[in-house]
Amino acid sequence: MLNRVVLIGRLTREVDLRFTSNSIAVGTFTLAVNRNFQSKDGQREADFINCVIWRKSAENFANFTRKGSLVGVEGRIQTRNYENQQGQRVYVTEVVVDNFALLESRSVTEQRPVGDTSSTNMPNNYQSNSFDSNNSFNNNQSSDFSASSKSDQSFTDPFAGSDLIDISDDDLPF
Repeated sequence: MLNRVVLIGRLTREVDLRFTSNSIAVGTFTLAVNRNFQSKDGQREADFINCVIWRKSAENFANFTRKGSLVGVEGRIQTRNYENQQGQRVYVTEVVVDNFALLESRSVTEQRPVGDTSSTNMPNNYQSNSFDSNNSFNNNQSSDFSASSKSDQSFTDPFAGSDLIDISDDDLPF
């Protein structure tokens, strides 16, 4: 049996980081993920997917992201239930995140206001992102990516703006 989820989207709000009574960090957030098609009026619709992340990963995720941050997450779907104050059984389905990737540079993330709770429109410029068959995130947009977290040096995508890459059969290693 297989239960794996891979999502690329933007955070709809700051990560809600809390700690259990045993001091284990747990972060909850909602990810806005564009659908692959447009509605009749030409607008892209989005799904808002609830996610939860645990332990040190939750702390790191909360520290390095903000509302609107473009992220990729990998995990599993999990359903749980509880009884609310009115005595009704409530079912919750969410993605339990195992791994995440920050898909925009640190400088772009740091330009976002911290703790912004106003209702602003989410940027709608991430529909060209995909998860390729080699299990790596692929962003087809032209932007700067941080080369490593240790240095703030960035590089420019050499293939940005070109739709085709001219490679002959002799250039391929197989």
